[in-house]
Amino acid sequence: MPDIIQLLPDSIANQIAAGEVVQRPASVVKELMENSVDAGATSIKLIIKDAGKTLVQVMDDGKGMSEIDARMSLERHATSKIRKAEDLFTLRTMGFRGEALASIAAVAQVEMKTRQGEDELGTLLVVEASDVKRQEPAACEKGTIISVKNLFYNIPARRNFLKSNASELQHIEEEFKRLALAYPHISFSLINHDVLEFDLPAGKIGQRIVNIFGKAYQQQLAACKEDATSIRVTGYVGKPEAARKKRGEQFLFVNNRFIRSNYLNHAVMTAFEGLLPEGSFPFYVLFIEIDPKHIDVNVHPTKTEIKFDDERTVYTIVLSAVRQALGVHNLVPAIDFHSDVNIVSKLSQTSQDVKETFFEERFQTINRANLKNWDKLFDEEVLRKGAEVTQQETRTLRFESSINQDESAASTEKIIFQLHHRYIIRQVKAGMMIIDQQAAHERVLFEKFGAQMKSSAGESQQSLFPQSITFSAADFALVMEMMKEIEALGFRAEIFGKNTLLVTGVPVHVSVGREKELFEGLIEQFKMNQSEFSLPISENLIRALAKRASIKEGQLLIREEMESLIGNLFACKTPNFAPDGRPTFTIFDLNKIGSYFDRP
Repeated sequence: MPDIIQLLPDSIANQIAAGEVVQRPASVVKELMENSVDAGATSIKLIIKDAGKTLVQVMDDGKGMSEIDARMSLERHATSKIRKAEDLFTLRTMGFRGEALASIAAVAQVEMKTRQGEDELGTLLVVEASDVKRQEPAACEKGTIISVKNLFYNIPARRNFLKSNASELQHIEEEFKRLALAYPHISFSLINHDVLEFDLPAGKIGQRIVNIFGKAYQQQLAACKEDATSIRVTGYVGKPEAARKKRGEQFLFVNNRFIRSNYLNHAVMTAFEGLLPEGSFPFYVLFIEIDPKHIDVNVHPTKTEIKFDDERTVYTIVLSAVRQALGVHNLVPAIDFHSDVNIVSKLSQTSQDVKETFFEERFQTINRANLKNWDKLFDEEVLRKGAEVTQQETRTLRFESSINQDESAASTEKIIFQLHHRYIIRQVKAGMMIIDQQAAHERVLFEKFGAQMKSSAGESQQSLFPQSITFSAADFALVMEMMKEIEALGFRAEIFGKNTLLVTGVPVHVSVGREKELFEGLIEQFKMNQSEFSLPISENLIRALAKRASIKEGQLLIREEMESLIGNLFACKTPNFAPDGRPTFTIFDLNKIGSYFDRP
């Protein structure tokens, strides 16, 4: 039998390697900009066209390369960072595998101009699909300019898997922001289709955060700092009131390398426990400095996941740093976090003790009054705050005998009330129905908005006070791409400057006065859905708006509102489930309820 195993040609091997390194234009941006950082650049400029599909160009003023180094940089596993295996455990640079340029050149048309400071002439290299077309001396500035054109031009199937320009631009911006945050002492700029989107001068990290995310962040930041024997944590966290409904603005760096770590994110969220509304996420930019020998960065192709040799210690120090930042800036009561880390649970316990004392005192009063007005003990209004209690004191619950009731009234009157401002309880013939008010309202709105979208009716109510919203370049491009569908939902908006919209109308089924919050929430929820589900744009928008415009847990409803919600729910085509599959209601039949009271 003839031998069947053979070595792959270099061109095919490079394309396979490119599958790991180059997944989309943002991958090219990341690799090229990291190379510029490693080259000691003080200024890095990123130029993109067609969301990076047509052009990604990175220009830096770093140390440049010699003619031989420029040619060698395009070979696989050619690197200036590694000489022996032990070097892998002392790395402080970004790239080190020597795969980036070779992988990019395998799936694109690449032009490189580079010159070292002491040389009179630089080097020009033109490569297409790993094939060197030109190599010659060239006049150029000190540093390196790399232009990557027509990504995946030789692999059409890979190009077809790229997302829309708005989506790809969003990924590019994410990579740009991460590197710009990691190196505030380097100036960065981003030019998209000849428009300057970001111009970030060199400075301190606080200034860099404000320059990227806006002046509103200037008053929302609390500085973090914690020094331990072998670990140092610095950076900023946002105040609780500045929390957003998305996770995007959370940045964690280890030795200036952006990483993802659910474990350390849990440490930050634990520090904020009890301070954030449900479903909100705090802003943070945190830097961990640690001896490289205590981490392994070579565990993932994109190097965004790393291993610590002592995760618990890192967790504890991050938790302490964030807690102290919140305490020092008076965002939580001034307490000694070292002496009692269970303060939140103790505060909750204290609150429970107060409630129990309240009921004990009230019950004693009732005994002294010969049980007069005993029903007020169970009146839900006693649990409401000051003014609400006063307003509702005249309401009582009456438990009357059916003998004294008119038959028609007994058959039509339904017991209905709200439980913990979260569930609606209603008597039904079979027993008791429990309705999740938020899930039910999401279903109602989903079908109403769906009908509007299908008919392109786009019924809108005009805003008395139109509100302006400024987006990032990627989000603005996304909004423009979906504007037809957004208008079909009932929103009305017009361009009001660079990356800015003026919202002049909202759908008829939502309340006016919160146009900005609702529109921003729509886009944030759309992006969250996009990362979790594969949905058409129209359905994603309908889901997103239903989620953000729905009644929330904790919202007080009067009887008429509860009855209206129930009526609308059961007029839906699919009343049993919310759009994301959660049940909207459940029924406890009388036999089930009775089983809890039957004697054994």
